[in-house]
Amino acid sequence: MEDVNVPFVEVHYVTIQKVGDIPIVKGDFQELPPQVQKWVAQMVQLCTPRGVYICDGSDEEAEMVTQKLVERGTLTKLTKYENNYICWTDPRDVARVESKTFIVTDDKYASVPHSREGTNCVLGLWMSPEEMKGQLDDRLPGCMSGRMMYIIPFSMGPIGSPLSKIGVQVTDSNYVLLSMRVMTRVSSEIWKHLKHGEEFVKCLHSMGCPRPVERLVIKHWPCNPEKTLIVHFPDIRKVISYGSGYGGNSLLGKKCFALRIAGRIAYDEGWLAEHMLIMSITNPKGEEKFVAAAFPSACGKTNLAMLTPAIPGYTVRVVGDDIAWMRFDKQTGELRAINPEAGFFGVAPGTNMKTNPNAILTCLKNSIFTNVGETADGGFYWEGLEDETPAGTEITSWTGEKYILGEDKTKKSSHPNARFCCPARQCPIIHDKWEDPAGVPISAIIFGGRRPEGVPLVIESFDWKHGVFLASQLKSETTAAA
Repeated sequence: MEDVNVPFVEVHYVTIQKVGDIPIVKGDFQELPPQVQKWVAQMVQLCTPRGVYICDGSDEEAEMVTQKLVERGTLTKLTKYENNYICWTDPRDVARVESKTFIVTDDKYASVPHSREGTNCVLGLWMSPEEMKGQLDDRLPGCMSGRMMYIIPFSMGPIGSPLSKIGVQVTDSNYVLLSMRVMTRVSSEIWKHLKHGEEFVKCLHSMGCPRPVERLVIKHWPCNPEKTLIVHFPDIRKVISYGSGYGGNSLLGKKCFALRIAGRIAYDEGWLAEHMLIMSITNPKGEEKFVAAAFPSACGKTNLAMLTPAIPGYTVRVVGDDIAWMRFDKQTGELRAINPEAGFFGVAPGTNMKTNPNAILTCLKNSIFTNVGETADGGFYWEGLEDETPAGTEITSWTGEKYILGEDKTKKSSHPNARFCCPARQCPIIHDKWEDPAGVPISAIIFGGRRPEGVPLVIESFDWKHGVFLASQLKSETTAAA
């Protein structure tokens, strides 16, 4: 029989991992620690995504996610800078929603103080586990249908530090993934620190817009503001966020984990999780002291932490601008603090080269800007940058309206709570010990807030006990951050 020339065909067989019927599109599920596998499998069964993406924190991952967000229209590249992007959200999803933020515990008064019958507590909202179960059962089943579920391993604090804590966030938002990579330490190295069954904080986030989407999506920003709910379970170290993509509600390593859940962990373990900046001040003699300072959101923590001293011979270095985890050193008795975050999530309006030049210099690359304006030449703009932006510049506001700077003083480019999200390592005055696993020694604590009248600008306490008393009496104006 005559030979027949048959083309050579090479056959490859690819095995696709699945969680139940849901495919793993990236990553090896078997490499996850058993306790993480179990929880992720439960979340997949509950949320029914179209696929599971296990994040590793690589540069390639960032490039892929960024490209998808640009293609979708969620992000726009700011061409004036290196790797900077702008995002405009649904106008209904622009800040933390305290009225929809709950603590769930069996004992109500483990979460909120006793108050007179008929009065509303302003220090937090509590809901019973039974009532919250009904709320979540109405929201979570199938909440990620048609969307990718991203598994984000992250460390609050330097990876491996005895002061750090580990979390795993599952989310259907790749904007959240990209922002978490800035604000926390996302890495596949995290799994090694959970291999012996160690505890981790469970963080579930969904935009609340399963596909096919039955609601109007504004500005390529899926959200569900009518059903937004942010829930904390401190007893079991868990956070559930539904319906919002705004950073304070969706980047669960921030306020949700680093303050609310960590506050309970700290109480149980004998340390402190506080809404405080950490900075160092060095006098002309070279004597350095580290200071923590507690102000509410949008009251000046970032500006103080990155202060440029007006007094000759003094220098300031920043360790963190928002959250401090502090505990006493058992050997020395020193109060030592770490910044659990890896980035700055600062209020943009009012920030400029006069009020905070270091913040401006920090966010000139590798940053995400939310609800700020954009100049015609691809730069960022917000109220406070008037002196640094030529009159006549065309601005596109966060609502999409175009106007000429200087022609109409009533036009606003940015939401009052517009934000910049940038890596802390880029700050020109970042302290060389900002990631020291042992933390830095705290010598003083400052408490403050926004008060236009009625109190002196600065008050010094007589001693530490008097300082606690003074701090407990402080009240601040409401800001756009909440």
